[in-house]
Amino acid sequence: MGERTTTYFPPEILEQYAGLGVDLRGLFSGGHLGERMGIQILEAAPEKVVGTMPVEGNTQPMGLLHGGASAVLAETLGSVGAMLHGGPGKMAVGVDLNATHHRGLRSGLVTGTATPVHRGRSSATYEIVITDEADKRVCTARLTCMLRPATPTGTTAPPAN
Repeated sequence: MGERTTTYFPPEILEQYAGLGVDLRGLFSGGHLGERMGIQILEAAPEKVVGTMPVEGNTQPMGLLHGGASAVLAETLGSVGAMLHGGPGKMAVGVDLNATHHRGLRSGLVTGTATPVHRGRSSATYEIVITDEADKRVCTARLTCMLRPATPTGTTAPPAN
């Protein structure tokens, strides 16, 4: 879906993941679903994650931005923030997502900004505000992620017996 932008990571994040053999841009991205939807992560830090998504290709039958598409953008941005907060030893698993849709859009680009509401040892909650190109609020979402121990392959560790 067009040209890819480079995600900005603060130097401290780059240093934290240096030498681990981790593809930061791949790990902290929208994944396969986000790629199909045209999500691009522009900026990623535990304090703020910013990404965009085109309206075109992400609409419901009436031609408006699909609410589920906004939810995917919100969960993507909030999850990236939670994973960066948790660091290399943790992975984020979404456990609660809610979204309020304020206005419909038929075209253009939406921008989502995720900021932390709570960042703890075992959970993180982010508010995600999605706006249109005129900076009008389209959707407000909140995502809570559980932070689980990560194995070297990036999967959750099996439960202890």
